[in-house]
Amino acid sequence: MNRIAHVLIHGRVQGVGFRAWTQHQAQLHGLKGWVRNRHDGSVEAVFSGPGEMVEVMLKTCHQGPAGSLVQLVEPVDGVDHELDSATGFEVRRTA
Repeated sequence: MNRIAHVLIHGRVQGVGFRAWTQHQAQLHGLKGWVRNRHDGSVEAVFSGPGEMVEVMLKTCHQGPAGSLVQLVEPVDGVDHELDSATGFEVRRTA
């Protein structure tokens, strides 16, 4: 069964290649979605795909790439999770 997860990732997650790392990890897990930096210093991501792969990706986000220090992976509820017919995983502009 497919699942969509929308999260905010807090900590030292900007300036350490977090978005490119997230895109690579999501592609390895066969997920669709997107990732972007936020002006508040967090990283926002949406992952869509098989439930077990989304769960693995969420656990992976707690680790992050070398140089990062993830303090919290916070679920975002009540948001429209439309992926704009995304066929892959993209890095979006800062919001």
